[in-house]
Amino acid sequence: MSVRNTNPPQLAASSYLNTAPLIWSFKEGSQREAARLITDAAPARCADMLAGGDVEAALVPVIEYQRIPDACIVPGVCVGSHKAVRSVVLVSKVDDLRDVRKVVLDLSSRTSQALVKIIFKEFLNCEPEWQVGSPDIRAMLKEHDAALLIGDPAMKLAPEDGRVFDLASLWHRYTNTGFVFAMWMVRQGNAEAVSRVNFAAARDEGLEQLERVISNYEDKVPLSRDQLRTYLTDNITFHLDESLEEGMRLYFKLADKHGLINEVKSPKFISG
Repeated sequence: MSVRNTNPPQLAASSYLNTAPLIWSFKEGSQREAARLITDAAPARCADMLAGGDVEAALVPVIEYQRIPDACIVPGVCVGSHKAVRSVVLVSKVDDLRDVRKVVLDLSSRTSQALVKIIFKEFLNCEPEWQVGSPDIRAMLKEHDAALLIGDPAMKLAPEDGRVFDLASLWHRYTNTGFVFAMWMVRQGNAEAVSRVNFAAARDEGLEQLERVISNYEDKVPLSRDQLRTYLTDNITFHLDESLEEGMRLYFKLADKHGLINEVKSPKFISG
């Protein structure tokens, strides 16, 4: 199903800190007239909106490329990490993940839900009991050994909440590749409608205006300006490189191996 050709096209993205440089141009910069942006949806909801034909393009958990029919990926632009990501974590009451028996997964996530399952099944050779829940760490850990949190809630953890395992760091330890969490995606029938949207230029402008981006989040995430800057420049990368693409392809392969997707589609990129 494709969305009727509106002018301008409608985009969906979460308003987490890790998406901020990618969407700033559409909200406050030079591309305000190029697209209409919806930012009040969690990543999983953005995927549903794209799959359901509610928007022409969305910043989508990367696993959804394998689940959304006729999805195409905008090249070069991503939310990824080469090592520690900080905002995608497993919080555990035990020190050894092999001792984890019950895990609750943040319902806002899809890529990270699959990533946690791959880490346990493929690299730790064990599988706990899974449950999905709202991102409230204290409620999540009442009856579970560990909890997955993503986005801004993961950045607000206190030391007493438990031991924190950074998922991008774990992935890098076992694969020696980077990890892609999300990318802009378009349904094939909407490729023409979004052809005038320059996602790479929007990213570049957002990074150029990083201090203004940081100012918008100072009262939302409990980190100093320096910490916010480090997160957006060192922990997160917004450029898809060879290591990240290699990691993405391996992730898809392992997701298929462990029954988390029905089949593996090779990434199909469009002009962006």
